Amino acid sequence: MPFSLACPAHHELVIKKSRFIACVESIAGRDEAQARVAQLKAEHPDAAHVCWALLAGGQSAANDDGEPGGTAGRPMLEVLRHQDLQGVMASVVRYFGGVKLGAGGLVRAYTDAVAQALLTAEKIPLIKQAQLACSFPYALEGLVRRELELAQAQLLEVTHGNVVTLRFALPDTLAAALMARLSESGRGQLVWLDGDTSD
Repeated sequence: MPFSLACPAHHELVIKKSRFIACVESIAGRDEAQARVAQLKAEHPDAAHVCWALLAGGQSAANDDGEPGGTAGRPMLEVLRHQDLQGVMASVVRYFGGVKLGAGGLVRAYTDAVAQALLTAEKIPLIKQAQLACSFPYALEGLVRRELELAQAQLLEVTHGNVVTLRFALPDTLAAALMARLSESGRGQLVWLDGDTSD
């Protein structure tokens, strides 16, 4: 089962006078990751490198930011993969201490910085969500909303027209039972619209 992170986690290593400041955090996609990197570069204008790796399905990426190819971004990405994370970015800000570490030393430093940060991170399971939509007469709105609340469904959109249309999400494993309860209590007046499932 893939995991995300409840909140950002940090760790700092000093190796041969170089400082490696690692952060692991929940990031949905590449645009958000690049915005975060820009923010880190602004916060650390004297840093030699801001390397990062994002594990987010088709949005995954790794960047060495001027370090020798394959010594920073890709090893960081492998740490995220090994931990079965999804929608998570690792970044390491490096302040150069004047002593070259060599390719092997760099791989170890970036890997260790991210792995140490992950030791303190709180992982949360990513539960596959079902997105559903239904429409019904106004008289049923109270009943439907109570059922959604009991199922701890997340209301995404409500439209009031000739009928009420609700879009909501809930864990995939609970969807069938909720649909059955609502269909029964709606006595044929509740209509299910095309929904989808997503992670």
